[in-house]
Amino acid sequence: MKKSKPEPKAPKKIGRPSEPVPQDKADSIVEWISQGKTLSEWCRQNKVGVRTVYEWFEKDSEFSARYARARETGHDVIADECLAIADEMPPADGNGRTDAGFVAWQKNRIWTRTQLLAKWSPKKYGEKVGVEHSGAMSLVVATGIPDDSTAED
Repeated sequence: MKKSKPEPKAPKKIGRPSEPVPQDKADSIVEWISQGKTLSEWCRQNKVGVRTVYEWFEKDSEFSARYARARETGHDVIADECLAIADEMPPADGNGRTDAGFVAWQKNRIWTRTQLLAKWSPKKYGEKVGVEHSGAMSLVVATGIPDDSTAED
């Protein structure tokens, strides 16, 4: 009688066992991001590493999807901030003149936000790039088959 080989055991995982994504922190991150704030700022305030949050995204696809939706909402909040900044009246000095430094600062704030929005969400906030063609177009198809007019009789 033949002895059957024992089935190979699965190798033990090295390191700490993985922990589930803390739901309270996931909810907090989603709320924070939907307000147009940065993940790195949330991590600093809550003493959680950014890499840890990215690992949570890999572990929990539902959390990752919620985060992506929150980012889209956050982008809209940032766009609204741009409008609020643009609508803010610059302070005037005693002679009724506006402070040029304040205007330049506000312009820089808007420019920075719009550039980031264009990078983060180019379909929604990027510049429209149109490709237009005018004029004639000719097409020559090369098949590798000799033309009848050049064939010898």
